[in-house]
Amino acid sequence: MIKTNSWARRIVKALIATTVLLSLVAIVAWLWLRQSLPLLEGELQTGQLEHPVRIERDAQGVAFITAETRNESAFALGFLHAQERFFQMDLLRRNSAGELSELVGEAALEHDQEVRRHQFRERAKRNIAAMPQDQQQILKHYANGVNYGLSQLGAAPWEYALLRQEPRPWDTADSLLTIFSMYMTLQSTTGNFELRDNALAELLPDDLYAFFVPKGGIWDAPLIGDAREAVALPATNIAALVEDGEPMAYQKMESEDMIFGSNNWVVGGALTEHGGAIVADDMHLAITVPNIWFRAGWKVPGTDFEMRGATLPGGPIIVAGSNGKVAWGFTNTTADWGDLIPLELSEDGNQYRTPEGWREFDIVEEEIAISGKPAASVEIRKTIWGPVVAEDHKGNPLAYRWVAHDLRGANMNILKLETVSSTREAMDLAPELGIPHQNFVIGDSQGNIGWTVAGPIPRRVGLDGSRSVSWADGAAHWDGYLSAAEQPQVYNPPSHRIWTANSRTMDGEYLRVMGDGGYALGARQQQIRDDLFARETFTEQDLLDIQLDDRAVFLSRWQEQLATLLDGVDGYDAVREQVIDWGGRASADSVGYRIVRNFRLRFIDLSTAPVLTYMRRYDPEFKFGRVNRQVEYPAWEMLANEPAHLLNPEFESWEALKLAALDRVLEDMAEGGLDLEQQTWGVQNAAKIQHPLGRAVSAVNWFTAMPADHLPGDSHMPRFQSSTNGASERMVVAPGHEELGIFHMATGQSAHPLSPFFGNGHLDWVQGNPSPMKEQAVTYTLTLQ
Repeated sequence: MIKTNSWARRIVKALIATTVLLSLVAIVAWLWLRQSLPLLEGELQTGQLEHPVRIERDAQGVAFITAETRNESAFALGFLHAQERFFQMDLLRRNSAGELSELVGEAALEHDQEVRRHQFRERAKRNIAAMPQDQQQILKHYANGVNYGLSQLGAAPWEYALLRQEPRPWDTADSLLTIFSMYMTLQSTTGNFELRDNALAELLPDDLYAFFVPKGGIWDAPLIGDAREAVALPATNIAALVEDGEPMAYQKMESEDMIFGSNNWVVGGALTEHGGAIVADDMHLAITVPNIWFRAGWKVPGTDFEMRGATLPGGPIIVAGSNGKVAWGFTNTTADWGDLIPLELSEDGNQYRTPEGWREFDIVEEEIAISGKPAASVEIRKTIWGPVVAEDHKGNPLAYRWVAHDLRGANMNILKLETVSSTREAMDLAPELGIPHQNFVIGDSQGNIGWTVAGPIPRRVGLDGSRSVSWADGAAHWDGYLSAAEQPQVYNPPSHRIWTANSRTMDGEYLRVMGDGGYALGARQQQIRDDLFARETFTEQDLLDIQLDDRAVFLSRWQEQLATLLDGVDGYDAVREQVIDWGGRASADSVGYRIVRNFRLRFIDLSTAPVLTYMRRYDPEFKFGRVNRQVEYPAWEMLANEPAHLLNPEFESWEALKLAALDRVLEDMAEGGLDLEQQTWGVQNAAKIQHPLGRAVSAVNWFTAMPADHLPGDSHMPRFQSSTNGASERMVVAPGHEELGIFHMATGQSAHPLSPFFGNGHLDWVQGNPSPMKEQAVTYTLTLQ
């Protein structure tokens, strides 16, 4: 008895000691984190401003700046960005400069070596030197504000302590590097779509290429033009692609619409009660902690314009928002803004042919600093057209002519949107905007609406950009850029409605000048269009409802086919019941939706495997990726009509292939360890929104990751959503009526887990609650003297 009591006392003491130790660790961690908390209230003597600047924030952390000059408001925004988001800004600039290894070590070396070929840091310096003086001054004051804001933290942002690093001061060139980072997100740094599409076109029999890689179909919903017609069945037997004894290659496909893109649309004043246009915009990006955007606004000094919207930490601009008279939003065009050029080489491979004759490559060696390791180097081969970025399937080196490399590619002309008064005026600025090319959707307070491409469009001569051709004889080249009058555009259409969603927006000549960079399937865009035409009047809430539309219109015919397949097949009774009762939405609690959605993808895997097998004979690393975004059309033809000569020869019948696809879906679901009725779409689509360091240091997720909410929505519908990608913001605003506007943002304003703004507003984003766009009652005021 005495021995038992002794052991009990020891266990109790051990538990108490452990509790005390954990409490001390928690207190130390809390005190450590508090040191880097941003300043919210009071006054600071900056020694850098001629006039006081007031920064007001509401309970959600939405900031509004009042300053005497635009330079001083830029300083204040830089201060805010540094205090709340400096590590995020640092990642953005290092990402495009190819300098991540210096911060995080050898794990980023391959990325840095790939990116250094573009020499974005040198291009940023060049572009800034060419800017008007007023823009250079805004960038300079912004950088000064960033560095001052960083200096006023009690300690460097907490991420640097984990990495055992010190933050590097901000430079004006770094702001343009954030634009180049967006190029890398929204466009390919190596022309991948063109590279893979060319390989398919050259290697596959013509009829199989036309069938498996169509350019569109019945789901298209362009602003100008019509849906494409169905492609005819090929005559070639698909079994001819596979050699005897050759193992079949299978690749598990994620949805071909899981791309970084967006939705936006606008309705004209003729359809609204207040007579102003209403713009809706939700930009789909990878969602991490913190969010890529920071909500802010400011009075434009000397004017009656007031800016509100989403800023990108790293720059002194509103990316999407309103100036009180004009509102705008963006979606990625997914058009063609670069050309791969196969080089004609000399016998020794040291020269390439140009219109002026043979020329040697410009060879540059760049050094890459690596944290904890000796520096590495990378060799860059440059041509008169651009750097060598890849080889084609024949082994020919390819140079890349890319808008991002040009002076017009990145600038601060988006600042001019702060004082435009009309949709027409904003549209005229579009070719001057040095940003990754966007569907620029605009509405003004007078009810006018418009669409055009924001960004410079190259004037191609001797090529249309769809195929890689030699430029050696000068017949193929770029002849500058299109003027505003030549830009594709739509202004005040008779329907009073404009819609875009990364799919094809144009036809005819406008489509020719934009080209095809891997357009998304049109289903999402079509559902938005149909939602807009289902009403004759609109409020801001009506447009939010469209943003949250998770009806599975696109998958309805797949659900019908699967239910019919299972009718009378033994062993699938419970599955068929779930499929029949799927609810017709990407609802978080639907098991049937998950089954139908994944059945389609596994069917595509199995039915297209002979094509993949054939392509990997020439390129072992070949992947369909973006080149296969229109795969719905051949997939549906094979599912619905079962052409015998297109059957994967590893299966005895189409029914066997379909059931095999379904079995793979059910096997994947069973791995979750839950009963079928518990394997909902929400279980698969649970939020995984983490800090970038959380992928390497799991403990970071304990205090930074957002809850693993079961999320509704999916690809091919307006409510685009996956575990890690989705609407980084949802904005609905009528210029001049910002008090009626709605704004959702995942995570929150601050990157600091102890900030009152950390995660504040995230629940509205998850649940779709209408939260205000305009800042609310002032909770904190900070004055920069």
